[in-house]
Amino acid sequence: MSQLRFSNPSSIPAPRGYTQTVIATGPGQTVYVAGQLGMTPDGKFAGVPGDFRAQAVQCFENLKLALAAAGATFNDVARITNYFIDMTHLPIFFEVRDKYVNTKSPPASTAIEVRKLARDGALFEIEAIAVLPPATARAARRGKVAKVRKPVRATRKRR
Repeated sequence: MSQLRFSNPSSIPAPRGYTQTVIATGPGQTVYVAGQLGMTPDGKFAGVPGDFRAQAVQCFENLKLALAAAGATFNDVARITNYFIDMTHLPIFFEVRDKYVNTKSPPASTAIEVRKLARDGALFEIEAIAVLPPATARAARRGKVAKVRKPVRATRKRR
């Protein structure tokens, strides 16, 4: 059975809301979730322009949906990477994050300030790596969980 083990070595300064080392052992499946922005299904950013909290909540909701498509939850997340255009938003990020992740065994986490994200108006982006136990991985392969949409290939019409 696949397991995640969380560890904070005593020789490293104590982290604030994340784990220094996460070890995945056993058979299972690794899920990589690409960066999620705070965009709603209609392609607009959540909240009013500049509303970091609304975008952060939407990012986590989008991540939750992406994880579910692979048969995973936030309990399966081993690592998150967080991109900010302004690190002064960290306190709000911590509040939002703690409503989604297991705060007793949080994932490993990195916060990075960048000048700009892929879309104008984006204030935050999150990506994740999750590890599924074998039973969940098998169910995902059998189609027992929501399937991730595959890109549609363009085809030429034959005359």
